[in-house]
Amino acid sequence: MFLTLVLLRKGIPGKQWIGKYRRPRPITWQMKRNTLKHLEREAENEYWISRPYMTPEQEHSHAAERRAQAWLKIKEASSANFPEHKRITDHLNHLRITKTWLS
Repeated sequence: MFLTLVLLRKGIPGKQWIGKYRRPRPITWQMKRNTLKHLEREAENEYWISRPYMTPEQEHSHAAERRAQAWLKIKEASSANFPEHKRITDHLNHLRITKTWLS
């Protein structure tokens, strides 16, 4: 279909680099080199991911203590922002200035 559009019309309709009927980009040597680099990097990553650093026995709950310490730090930080406790007598002390036991 693209071939007939190109043969029957003078050019590509609309913008030539985007859309359904776009002009195909030529593959350059830089594109090939970048794709090859990307594939090599991906193969190396797969190689290193396939060989674990720790055994499953070592990996089981290896970070439990560190996570518990981090959770305690978070709890302490959130409770440090709380104001001191105040009693209702502290709020209402100013109301009993003139009242005494004798009157």
